[in-house]
Amino acid sequence: MRLTIWAVFTLGVCACTAGDSDTGALPEASVTSTNRSARSDPALQRVEPFSIFDNVYYIGIGWVSAYLVDTGDGLIMIDALYDDFVDTAIEDIKGLGFDPEDLEYILVTHGHFDHVGGAGEFQQQFGAQVVMTEADWELTEASLGPSEQALVWDMVATDGDEIVVGNTTVHFYVTPGHTPGVLSLELAVRDGEAEHRAFTFGGVGLNLEGVERTEVYLRSVRRIQELAQAKPIEVNLANHPGMGRLFERRDLLAERAPGEPHPFVDATGYLSWLDELRENGEVKLADERAEVGR
Repeated sequence: MRLTIWAVFTLGVCACTAGDSDTGALPEASVTSTNRSARSDPALQRVEPFSIFDNVYYIGIGWVSAYLVDTGDGLIMIDALYDDFVDTAIEDIKGLGFDPEDLEYILVTHGHFDHVGGAGEFQQQFGAQVVMTEADWELTEASLGPSEQALVWDMVATDGDEIVVGNTTVHFYVTPGHTPGVLSLELAVRDGEAEHRAFTFGGVGLNLEGVERTEVYLRSVRRIQELAQAKPIEVNLANHPGMGRLFERRDLLAERAPGEPHPFVDATGYLSWLDELRENGEVKLADERAEVGR
């Protein structure tokens, strides 16, 4: 039995408006995030896995990301995809020369189906520990249908926690808004002798309702801005490819000559992106307040 977890659809679709100006054309996903059939079409969604850094690989699909982190002593996966794309990810892990039996953790950024859907299968098949915040464990459980098997609560992430596997430390930040318990991640990525600070903002979409939710979202964006201003965040490991110009950067990386800058390293661009998220959130907040007369 496939252990796929589907979030309630009205919660589960990621509206990618917050990053549309950062996208460009995505030939692998010439669809909108609201096109259900296209999101499930392997012919449209298939993306060949590729190395981003010496220790980080893309194993996601056209509209939603998943990353594989090689720690030298076990593997970490960021987000779990969903449905038949779980099998694709397993094959991609093998195709990159790794063994999915070496998966230690599945770090789930939030409890919407496109990020958590495949977590049960990785948990059951390979014994990988699934990590989410308490709020999004609860969100996931509440979305289960009567025939679906619940995930085992392997690890409840709290703000300031970290995991250490091999040569890699992943720091956890709870950044609610998109869902009540968005989990954001920080880790070091390696390009030869160079090491860079990478970050996954776990819930970017503004498909949420209400003044309070939008205020919470903005506090999370501002918190990440403060982190990036205190010490540059150089790499955006976005959990939707359009949020970080991922495929455009991939193509530049394929053409990179020795000694040229790495196209995924862009601290200035990351700050600009956060400014855009904040501005979009502030516009939404003003609209929400106007609706309720505040």
